[in-house]
Formats: sequence, C-alpha cells, structure tokens
Amino acid sequence: QVQLVEYGGGLVQAGGSLKLSCVASERTFGRNVMGWFRQASGKEREFVASITWGGSLIEYADSVKGRFTISRDNSKNTVYLHMNSVKPEDTAVYYCAPVVGTTPINDNWGQGTQVTVFS
Repeated sequence: QVQLVEYGGGLVQAGGSLKLSCVASERTFGRNVMGWFRQASGKEREFVASITWGGSLIEYADSVKGRFTISRDNSKNTVYLHMNSVKPEDTAVYYCAPVVGTTPINDNWGQGTQVTVFS
C-alpha cells in the first residue's frame, strides 16, 4: 500500500516562499521518479514537478518553472518542493506521488498539504 505524508504547507503572502516535504514508505519511494501535484478548489489535480531517483532529470509545469524547485533526499525517502515567488494562483492542496512521466503510477494519495497564498 502506498504511504505518503505531505507537510509544510501554510499561509504565505504573495511573493514569499514555502518549503513542502513529502515522506514516503521505502516501498513507495524506492527508485521511483517522484512528483508533486496540486489541486485547487473546484479544479482537477495537476502536475507540478517531478525528479528522477538520481536527480538528473527534472520536469516542471510551465506555470511554476523558474519559481519552484524540486529536490529529493533518498536516504530519508523524502522529496521536497521549494516554492519561491508564490502567487495567489498557487493556492491549492499539494500532493506527492511516484510517477511515470507526469502521470501518477496509481491512484493512491496522501492527505496532502494546504498552501494558501494571499495578496
């Protein structure tokens, strides 16, 4: 069973920064490509970023490119999302998941972490 715990969200002013973390079980993290997704109220979940096990291949959604940075610590089974220059449109619940390309491997999700950006 997939086990994912996201945390680090909160209330942040536009232009500010936030760091999200996601701890996965050993089985889930493994050597998988890990990704971040987000779901705003009333909208579908969307891809944000992904990173391969060795960190050599990273992808970002156009909407966050240049502002967000994804990283991972394989020794801690943890993937991070560093959010800079946040905008109100970044407000959403953020989730992590193992992915293939920009698609989740399955439909098992953690509880997510809420990010709210105010102007």
